[in-house]
Amino acid sequence: MVSLFLGVLAVVTVQAGSVIAQRALLSDIEISQGKDGTVRTYLPSKSSPVALELVKGRSDAAGLTTGKAVIGEPGVKPLNEGGGPLDEGGGFRGAMSMTCDASGQCRPVEDNPGAPPGQAIEVAMKSVTGDVRQFRPYRVESGEWLDSSSAPSLSPRIVVNKKAAEGFARHKVPAEMRVEGAVANTTPRIVGVVDDGSWGPTIYIRSDELLNWMSVESLSDERYGGVELMLAPGSTADLQQTLRSRLVASGVAPEEISFQTVNSLKEMQSQLTLMRWIFLGMAGLVLLIGVAGILNVGLATVGERIEEFALRRAVGTPRLLLAGIVLAETLLTGLLTAAFAIGVGAVGLKAVSVVLGSREPFLQDVAFPWEAGVAGVIAGLVAGVLGGLIPAVRAARIPIATVMRA
Repeated sequence: MVSLFLGVLAVVTVQAGSVIAQRALLSDIEISQGKDGTVRTYLPSKSSPVALELVKGRSDAAGLTTGKAVIGEPGVKPLNEGGGPLDEGGGFRGAMSMTCDASGQCRPVEDNPGAPPGQAIEVAMKSVTGDVRQFRPYRVESGEWLDSSSAPSLSPRIVVNKKAAEGFARHKVPAEMRVEGAVANTTPRIVGVVDDGSWGPTIYIRSDELLNWMSVESLSDERYGGVELMLAPGSTADLQQTLRSRLVASGVAPEEISFQTVNSLKEMQSQLTLMRWIFLGMAGLVLLIGVAGILNVGLATVGERIEEFALRRAVGTPRLLLAGIVLAETLLTGLLTAAFAIGVGAVGLKAVSVVLGSREPFLQDVAFPWEAGVAGVIAGLVAGVLGGLIPAVRAARIPIATVMRA
């Protein structure tokens, strides 16, 4: 039973681990690409007035534009010029900090030539319209997400990611934010911290609050990716058609408008399946040790009870019923062992969630997968059948004449 317990526990662990691994992978992908079924489109910057107007106030759509902001002392060179992580020395973020000549040779350029170094942090600024977290479930570490139900404030509320929060905790910078295209510097208020999986400091801000200080045309910069729209599946066909018509009428080329549906699970399903079968094969080898243990005990038991079985046959017990009695014993052993292994697995997963949940967000409040329980029951039944089949057949074939030995 100990060897069988270890075998079933291995099957349960592999099945539970594969389900949790799938959730963890999907969780990271959902943050960067969106939940499965989300319809996405990327539009040029010149389409921002039309695109943001159409999604404004809709609960089944959200818009996102990306720009650059510097928070801290005005007129100085940021500590991480280019927007890179402060713990990695900053560094340029992309092509906007490079210049290339006619021969194709590129070199980095300073965003603030001649400016003295000072206490300021450069961040990627993402302005959002609507509830973007229904499509990208950013994990709130502290505080709260942006509340779109209240009126826009002249002091923009921002949510920072973990990289930005670490930078603000390490460097005390003034609460002054300058944004390209804004008529004046603003005084932001940090209302929350999220884990968005981004490699560099990033802030999130409501588009309508940012529009108090700049025009809608300035919200999106082609150097940072234009406008991204995320739409709910199945209920935004009218919005897609209206968006396409309005954008084409405003001068956007039709080939620049395309909609893609996020289907991450399907894309990685083959890899997950292969990984699951490999580990299930390893767990199956451990389970076979338990089957061999049941088989040995079963054969020994039949040998010790040979006279009893012969006497049962002599008083009219059918061979099939006799085989069923022996097989039922091994099946009961397999089921009881499986139940114990499933219970240990559930308790172990709960303990892991409590101990490691604070460091690994996908383990927080994780429930024991029902697939693992089903796999454990099946493993216990299979072990009972394989381990008890031969002893059952041997018990059924005991001749009646054997009773004369008793």
